[in-house]
Amino acid sequence: MTSLRIFAIGGLISYRALFYWLTFWIFVPSLVVAPVFQILLFAYIGRSAELQSDEFYVVGNAIQYAAIPALFAMSQLVAGEKFQNTLGAILVSPAPRLPLFFGRAVPVVANSVFVAAFALTAGSLILGIDIPLTSIPALALVIVVAAVSCTGLGLINAALGLRIRENAVLSNAIFGFLLIFTGANIPLSELPDWMRAVSEVIPFTHSIQAARELADGAALGSVIDLVGAELLLAGAYLSAGYLLLRFLEGQGRRHATLERS
Repeated sequence: MTSLRIFAIGGLISYRALFYWLTFWIFVPSLVVAPVFQILLFAYIGRSAELQSDEFYVVGNAIQYAAIPALFAMSQLVAGEKFQNTLGAILVSPAPRLPLFFGRAVPVVANSVFVAAFALTAGSLILGIDIPLTSIPALALVIVVAAVSCTGLGLINAALGLRIRENAVLSNAIFGFLLIFTGANIPLSELPDWMRAVSEVIPFTHSIQAARELADGAALGSVIDLVGAELLLAGAYLSAGYLLLRFLEGQGRRHATLERS
């Protein structure tokens, strides 16, 4: 029961604290307006260069933009507490770490799902993309899996906050990396072999491929292998993030470096 309370209530309070300083007037332009403009930017570049269809850019950028809450909100798991001088109090508490950390990840997943779903809907309406109604439930599943996968990457980013002074630059670098390597705006077939190899083991690549096929009317069964691959990556990144947090926490205790970075 204690673990459940830490997971549910602790996660909710942490999320509310995040948006206590990230006000509504910052949330809307950052997570509602910005993804739409990113979609329009790449869609019109694609039109002028006669590269890909509008649908290609709408689907790719809508899902990829879920990285913003996944990376930045998760980084506050450490950076925000460090800024408020509460990190030490959390890490010396006897609270079990699994519900403590993963409880804070669940609202971030929901936030990422909202951003991707809104961007996909708005981009489709603005650019006239016709997505079959029968594909919407499967698309919703793909978006959720993509959000979980990138939140796992965000957990690794949060863990690194125990060793670096500022996560924001790293978060931006990871976002740009995902923008290029996941095929959001460049077909994977056009990437060099080494980049394609990297794309296979990072979040979003398989989800974007699956979502594009679903938007063209494919059934969920035809993309289940892509969804399964993304789920495997989600599990791997969440596990790696948790283990890295525990390792760096232990190192910080041993060398008294938790508050030094």
